[in-house]
Amino acid sequence: MSMFDIETKKKILDETDLFVLDMDGTFYLDEDILDGALDFLSAVRNAGKDYLFFTNNSSTSPALYIEKLARMNCHITRDQIMTSGDVMIRYLNSNYPGKSVYLLGTQPLIDDFKKGGINLFEPEIPVNEGFVPADTTNIPDIVVIGFDKTLTYEKLTNACTYIRNGALFLATHLDINCPVKGGFIPDCGMMCAAITLSTGKEPRYVGKPFSETVDMVIDKTGFDREKITFVGDRLYTDVATGVKNGAKGVLVLTGEAGLEDIPGSDVKPDAVYEGIGEMGKLLLR
Repeated sequence: MSMFDIETKKKILDETDLFVLDMDGTFYLDEDILDGALDFLSAVRNAGKDYLFFTNNSSTSPALYIEKLARMNCHITRDQIMTSGDVMIRYLNSNYPGKSVYLLGTQPLIDDFKKGGINLFEPEIPVNEGFVPADTTNIPDIVVIGFDKTLTYEKLTNACTYIRNGALFLATHLDINCPVKGGFIPDCGMMCAAITLSTGKEPRYVGKPFSETVDMVIDKTGFDREKITFVGDRLYTDVATGVKNGAKGVLVLTGEAGLEDIPGSDVKPDAVYEGIGEMGKLLLR
């Protein structure tokens, strides 16, 4: 089922000190933990290695993810999970401290931005049912797009108007669709595509697979870049984060990508595993 021999797959695991784990499609599917997921974490600890959860999904707060994992009998602390929202907060504080930010995001993301000290911008004159452009005499410095499941036409109109009038266009992550049971729902990248079509402006993304994500993981954990392996079910985000930024990237076949997707992809994983259950078994060998 794999393109890689056991020795290669084992070598990658042995050379890794920190595993950065994707969540949905890698550790669980919706509300169901995947076979061998908890065993993998035990194997990592027994091998004297460490792990960190990372998700591009910025619609939910780390606190809510911690609660979700706890329901699966996986108990972690806040420093063991990171989201693209966290990376954006760090990016804003590092590069644009104090600048005003108009955020398209869910309430959990808004709350996290406030806790992170981001200066959130509130439109002074509300849009009349979304059909009148926002006030252009007072625009924010930056527009940030998250995975906003509470998106309205009013928010979209405001964002487009601000970007068209000079606000910087940033986004937490580039995922176009979010996998759910029975299919997919539109994600952050789709919302950005609509704004780009309206404004002619492209966003800067900071989540996986971009360097800002790897930089934050290194800063927060202290591990060397070449000793970090990103694990996930998507080639263009999870795997690409590692292979394009001096770390390693491995694919698990429990989510979006299959073996048939690799030949046509410009991102080639360092190894492919049936799932993190197989990774755990190999770690114990």
